Amino acid sequence: MDPRYRIADTSQIITPALVVFRELLEDNLRRMIEIAKRPERLRPHCKTHKTREIARMELELGIVKHKCATFAEAEMLASVGIKDIFLAYNLVGPNLRRAVEFVKQFPDVTLSVTADHPRGIASLGEAMDTVGRRIDVLLDIDVGQHRTGVPVGSHAAELYRQIAATRGLKPGGFHVYDGHQHQLSRDDRRVAVLAEFDKVRVFRDNLVASGQSVPRMVCGGTASFPIYAEMDDPTIELSPGTCVLNDVGYSEHFPDLVFPPAAVMLTRVVSRPAANRITLDLGYKAVASDPPAGQRVMFPDLPDAKQVLQNEEHLVLETSRANEFQPGDELLAIPRHVCPTCALHRAIFVIAGGELVDQWEVASRDRWLTI
Repeated sequence: MDPRYRIADTSQIITPALVVFRELLEDNLRRMIEIAKRPERLRPHCKTHKTREIARMELELGIVKHKCATFAEAEMLASVGIKDIFLAYNLVGPNLRRAVEFVKQFPDVTLSVTADHPRGIASLGEAMDTVGRRIDVLLDIDVGQHRTGVPVGSHAAELYRQIAATRGLKPGGFHVYDGHQHQLSRDDRRVAVLAEFDKVRVFRDNLVASGQSVPRMVCGGTASFPIYAEMDDPTIELSPGTCVLNDVGYSEHFPDLVFPPAAVMLTRVVSRPAANRITLDLGYKAVASDPPAGQRVMFPDLPDAKQVLQNEEHLVLETSRANEFQPGDELLAIPRHVCPTCALHRAIFVIAGGELVDQWEVASRDRWLTI
C-alpha cells in the first residue's frame, strides 16, 4: 500500500465510494500553477471535480477565471464567488433562456460562451438584446478534433465579424480545444499542437489587423496546457481539467504530466464465487463505463487482477490471490476516467492525514440546479 493512500478507519465509508486524498489534491493544484507560472494564466475546467470546495481552493490560490460545460457547473462556480466564468458550450434551445436567467441572477459575474454557427449567434444575440444584456462570445475554433467549431479561414472570420456586429453580443476571442492530441511523447505532442496553433495565431493577427478585438484565446486541456504555458502570449488562457484529480488514463497517456491520482474508489468484496474469483461492489453505476470493459479501473495492490465481468453493481476479478480475500475486505481502485466517475457520486469522502475529515457534495453532477 502506498502510504499516501492510507485510510485509518473506513467504517463510516459506504462503498462503492469516491475518495479524495486532500494532500494529493493540494499538491496537484500547486503543480498546475507551477506549470502555468502564475495563477492568473489559468482558467481550469471544473467538469472533472464539479465541487464547490475544490473551486474555493483554486480561488484561494489566486485562480479567478474558470471554465465549465453546463449551466449547473456555472451556477456552482458563481455560488462560491467566482466572477469570470466561461461556459464552453454552444447554446441552443432552452439554454438561450437559461443564459438570460443566469446573467440576471448573477449580475456581477462575467459569463462568456462559445458559438460556431450563424444561427446560434443570431439566436443568442436576440435573446440577450431583448432584455438589454450583453454577453461575451468566443468563436469555437476546430483545430482537428472535428467535434465542434470551425477551422480558421474566411468562414471563421465572417462568424467572428457577425459576433461583433450582433446586438447583445461582444467578441470575446477564441476557444481552442485540442483534446485529440494524445501523443505519448511531450515533444511529439508539442509539434502537433503548434502545427495547428500557428494557424490560429496568424488568423488572430489578421483579425486584429482588420480592426477586430480578440482579447483572449482559451487554449488546450490537461495534455496540452504545459505546451501553451511555454508561449509568451498574454491573451492565452490555460484550461486544464483532469489533472486536478488525475486518473489512470491520463497517467498512462501522458507520463510527462506528474500528477498523482488524488481520487480513488474504495470498494469491498461481496462474494467469493470461485477459487480464483472475487466479486466487488464496484459496478458501472459507480465508475465510468466509457473505457472498454476490463480496463475501467486499476488495482495498485492487486496487479494481477483481471476484470472479467462487470454489471451495474458488481465487478468480478480473477486473481491468483483470491484465497486471501473474504467478504468485507477492501481494495482501492483508481478510475481510468475520473471526470464521468465523479458525476456518478452524490458526495466525495475526503481523507487528510489518513483520517476521514469531510464529505464534499458533487454539487453540479446534474444538468441543472435552479436555473
